[in-house]
Amino acid sequence: MRGTPGAARVYILCVAVCAALCALPAVSPGAATPWGTLGLLAALHLACELLGRCRLLGGSVPIGAGSFFPLLLAAAFLLPPSAAALVAVPGALAGRVERPPAAARRIWRAAQLALTVGAASWAYGLLGGPATLGGAGGAVPDLPYALVPACAAALVFSLVPAALDGGILATAERVAVRHAWRGAAGSLGPHLVHALAGLTMAVLWRSSYGPVSALVVLLPMYINCWVFAQYHRRQAAHRATIRALVQAVDIKDGYTRGHSERVGRASELIARELGMEESRMEALRFAGILHDVGKLGVPTRVLRKDGPLTPEERRVIELHPEYGHEIVRGIGFLDEARAAILHHHERLDGSGYPYGLAGTQIPEFARVVAVADAFDAMTSTRSYRRGRPVPVAVEELERCAGSQFDPRMVRALARALDRHGWSAAANTVTSEEELTGLPHQKQAGERTGTAGRHGRPR
Repeated sequence: MRGTPGAARVYILCVAVCAALCALPAVSPGAATPWGTLGLLAALHLACELLGRCRLLGGSVPIGAGSFFPLLLAAAFLLPPSAAALVAVPGALAGRVERPPAAARRIWRAAQLALTVGAASWAYGLLGGPATLGGAGGAVPDLPYALVPACAAALVFSLVPAALDGGILATAERVAVRHAWRGAAGSLGPHLVHALAGLTMAVLWRSSYGPVSALVVLLPMYINCWVFAQYHRRQAAHRATIRALVQAVDIKDGYTRGHSERVGRASELIARELGMEESRMEALRFAGILHDVGKLGVPTRVLRKDGPLTPEERRVIELHPEYGHEIVRGIGFLDEARAAILHHHERLDGSGYPYGLAGTQIPEFARVVAVADAFDAMTSTRSYRRGRPVPVAVEELERCAGSQFDPRMVRALARALDRHGWSAAANTVTSEEELTGLPHQKQAGERTGTAGRHGRPR
């Protein structure tokens, strides 16, 4: 446990002692512990965790150490609290650990799961759950009533680890106490599903078919956990790809730092107001975040030039949507986002670039990102001016609606801002819009939004 803060060591030790005291009655002389059931469940849980460390399976079966919860909940339903607490210990001690210190993390996980399973078993027994399983003397399971104690056990199974995790966050991660237990019940929904699977296992286990029949539930649930883990790994890979591209742009051009994330957030607000499906909303958020990725293809000397740009340099910057489209062309999960990256500088009246598309020729995602991009430009504080108040920025968007922006997208953003607000105080970094100045107040002989601080094009 070297490297673990002293307060965290004391906390882990206290939780481990509590877990040992919880399990002590099961190993006391004369205890009528059902060692056969306990041993089989513990062996199954251990096997699940060892599979999770198998490189041939990608090391992701299931998600993290001690995470095959349906089996642990089945143990809570089948065993008394002290015996149920022991089921999770071997698997938790042998499970995969992502970061050091491995010893401290394994001890912590074993103690936490032991207390969690024991508490869930206690809550289940308190509400008369074991009597609803049937099996003994040919009794038929009382399934409608069995759902009540099972749900109570799931609630305890959700709250106990959340409470214990809050303590470890406060002692080991130095998280403020007022934030450590925030969102403690966030996992209740999934645990209710796990509880139903665990209850099915327990009913079959107690039935005349015996433990072998319970494996009929175990196998598909385990495969489901594996699929779920693969989905999360894929989503994490997508986020890592997006993050790497955005960081590369931020390093090349400090003007965009923070701008991309805010455009993604504003794009998502518009999408929600338009009633888009979740899958399209995510793609649209990616589009907002990556709309400036083409700057990676623009020479740094042009991006960071202090003086006015030459006509040739303006043409180079106007190529960044096409560069961006080429960069993300092979990233399949971006889907519609690729079109938004290419066309987010098009204008409704056809005066934009790179292709001068007009009206509905411009993809829907591009019309959303254009509004989000300009809104963040106006509300962000620049080195040479303060950001505009949100109402002023919305008024400017409405003035340009129909010629530059899609009125439908502008109205959606206005409604979303009325509903959710916008933290303009956070918009203190500069962006591409500092270079382009779109939209800004008209000057003599100048169209709104066509040139910026140094005459740079949008």
